[in-house]
Amino acid sequence: RRKVFDPTKEYALEELKARGLIEDAWDAVDLFEKAIAEYTGSKYAIAVDNCTDALFLCLKYLNCGAKDVILIPKKTYCSIPMLIHNLGAGYKFDDIQWSGCYQLYPFPVYDSALRLTKDMYIDGTFQCLSFHRKKILKLTKGGMILTDNEEAAEWFKIMRAKGRHPHKKLFYTEEKFDVMGWNMYLHPEDAAKGYLIFKNLPEVNEDAGGDQTYFDLSKQEIFRTHEAKE
Repeated sequence: RRKVFDPTKEYALEELKARGLIEDAWDAVDLFEKAIAEYTGSKYAIAVDNCTDALFLCLKYLNCGAKDVILIPKKTYCSIPMLIHNLGAGYKFDDIQWSGCYQLYPFPVYDSALRLTKDMYIDGTFQCLSFHRKKILKLTKGGMILTDNEEAAEWFKIMRAKGRHPHKKLFYTEEKFDVMGWNMYLHPEDAAKGYLIFKNLPEVNEDAGGDQTYFDLSKQEIFRTHEAKE
């Protein structure tokens, strides 16, 4: 008998439940985070909806604003100068050669969208991962923040979820809001898929690219116009 595809069925979540790895949907997020943290060597990993939002949250936590100018490579993804501009900060392009990851200098924040390998975490930093389909863990969309900062990890978990506390198993009707957060969380269904993909990754992976992967953003007028002046 032909099996009928059910588009409403959460197949990855059901698989994790069948394996006895989770009890409810949010457990999948926690499971995925702990697996990535152990693999990368960070104390905490916080799942979000994409790497750009991960970088945004890190810079917000570090109070990045109008007084700051961040040095970034000319050859990087277009969302990087955009997120800095939308934070109200400034950016300056530089000829930076890089592979896998680079620092948003002078902040201890790293765009690690093109790196995912064993023990990659740099102590004392915030490293942001991407799970886009062109990256190493091909989830289509998603990302994580790696950190050893317990206070920051808790802040990220709350702020990604509109000020809510689903990681503490609180229902919406039980919430008492005290911060204005963002809608940047990773859906449990995607976390479950991500975990299943991750379990098939090798321990060591080559960087998925670097400065040669992107074109020079400083050659486009929009980015030159908003670049910080000397």
